[in-house]
Amino acid sequence: MGSTTSCCVSASPKFRRNAHSRLESDQQESDLSREETGCNLQHISDRENIDELNIEYNPSDHPKASTIFLSKSQNEEGPHRNVQDKRKTLFINNHGAVRRKYSSCSTIFLDENTVSRPSLKYTIRCVALAIYYHIKNRDTNVGMLLEIFDEKLHPLSKSEVPLDYNQHDPDQKQIYRFVRTLFSAAQLTAECAIVTLVYLERLLTYAEIDICPGNWKRIVLGAILLASKVWDDQAVWNVDYCQILKDITVEDMNELERQFLELLQFNINVPSSVYAKYYFDLRSLSESNNLSFPLEPLSREKAQKLEAISRLCDDKYKDIRRAARKRSASMDNLCRRRWVPAILS
Repeated sequence: MGSTTSCCVSASPKFRRNAHSRLESDQQESDLSREETGCNLQHISDRENIDELNIEYNPSDHPKASTIFLSKSQNEEGPHRNVQDKRKTLFINNHGAVRRKYSSCSTIFLDENTVSRPSLKYTIRCVALAIYYHIKNRDTNVGMLLEIFDEKLHPLSKSEVPLDYNQHDPDQKQIYRFVRTLFSAAQLTAECAIVTLVYLERLLTYAEIDICPGNWKRIVLGAILLASKVWDDQAVWNVDYCQILKDITVEDMNELERQFLELLQFNINVPSSVYAKYYFDLRSLSESNNLSFPLEPLSREKAQKLEAISRLCDDKYKDIRRAARKRSASMDNLCRRRWVPAILS
């Protein structure tokens, strides 16, 4: 029977990092000063800015770095963009001509899609569009096909994989149907779709691979599998995905999840600032591709609810504002302006 500490450390990589950091902090506190020992140790403040040097290479970790899918979609908006492809994208996104709604004196239209409560349908469509630009504008010189994501070695169905499976790019509809099927069957939320895109770009950055027609399905599946377990309280088990994808085995799902975590270096943390950045970049992507979010008219019930929420917030912060007032004033502030209501005859 081994010691309890060694067993826990070997079983959990996250605990291993935390225990190692605690040991280092205890050792630094017990050691003598730098002048007394004569050791030229690097101060912790000198090591904090190392990640800032690679800020543009890790957009899924830093809120200031621009997302990869947005930069790739902007490359598509140049003068070399085909007019026929642009018209096709507009038709796919809007299913024909869609009239833009504007507010008037009698009707006010509101977008209920917020960063805390995004719309599931339109978030999935935006994520599918981001994956589409990842595949279409990929770097062919860097693209490396790992075995765990290769659909030829690990097919998702029993149908025969064609020889040119890695040559034809999928269209936006195909990506949307694949993601929507998984989300509807597993009953996942819209926030999980945003976290899925964060894990996807983090995988492409950490593993130095590119998403292509031969691996996009398994990469998206691994990102959804991991995001559902991290984000949702009641996570979907791997065997449940085998009920959705009938021809995949549990062992394959377990191996996909394990290697996906190893390629992410077990970094599954998504800060709120990074989540908000991806949400607003998805909205920018939708606006540039005329993928408008639904606008609903403001009804009387919604107006009363908004008024009640604003009144609640006003009562909540009234005591704080009252406590923040100055209880004393200088001689210069004794003469204050007083507003007298005017009487108009």
